[in-house]
Amino acid sequence: MPVPRIGVIGGSGLYGIPGLSDVEQVEVQTPFGSPSAAITLGTIDGVPVAFLPRHGRFHQISPTAIPMRANIWGLKSVGVSRLVSVSAVGSMREDVHPLDMVVPDQIFDRTVQRERTFFEDMVVHVSLAEPFCERARRVIVDAVASSNANVHDGGTYICIEGPQFSTKAESRIYRSWGVDVIGMTAMPEARLAREAGLCYVTLAMVTDYDVWHETEEDVSVQAVIENLKRNVVNAQHVIRAALPDLYAEWSCSCGASLQNSAATATEGISKDSQELLTFLLNGRAD
Repeated sequence: MPVPRIGVIGGSGLYGIPGLSDVEQVEVQTPFGSPSAAITLGTIDGVPVAFLPRHGRFHQISPTAIPMRANIWGLKSVGVSRLVSVSAVGSMREDVHPLDMVVPDQIFDRTVQRERTFFEDMVVHVSLAEPFCERARRVIVDAVASSNANVHDGGTYICIEGPQFSTKAESRIYRSWGVDVIGMTAMPEARLAREAGLCYVTLAMVTDYDVWHETEEDVSVQAVIENLKRNVVNAQHVIRAALPDLYAEWSCSCGASLQNSAATATEGISKDSQELLTFLLNGRAD
């Protein structure tokens, strides 16, 4: 069995974690192809970590094209059971300011072109009522509070297809639905993490007000990048502060999410699907 590790998926602007020692680059092959990049293994303050840049090393992978199944599979295969996803988002609320950080507790999925499950020839229903691990959320909220950033505990992340930003009409409608932040990468990442039995939490870094905000300039890549640079330093601090508590012994229901979730009769499950199910349940193929 691989060494248990804390996984970190870096979003826009976060392509590494300072302080890593014993660094090793691992090329992982999965039944769903290659992950976005080689997975970086190492330790930070004695905590084993696995880091993966979601958009690739050079931010060359569009949100819809991210190989999320390969990413989650690959991270689980190197020992990850608790996963922090760092994501750049726009604010949908007046009181959620650029450079704030949000640790959402809900997601609204508006994506339409992405593979949403590991299972292609059997039916598996996992619960997504609470899409984030509440125990991991508490750890991240406390870690953000120890940084210089303003933290919002809870909120709904609406995930759109991208890579284009929203129209003003879309943005206004999303606001009327009561969402708090908008991004392009939390789904189906959260769905797949739940199928894989991972404790999953998102650290959402606010880069801008979405285009609903009439007193602000329309969202531009340059403005987003400038705020990303400022947010990344805080995100790195938060991750490092959270690692000891994320690695500590505690229990939650995330690891058991796949148990008793298969609706397909045993005789209808192919050998490949059975191997897939075994890996996601146990972290190994046998």
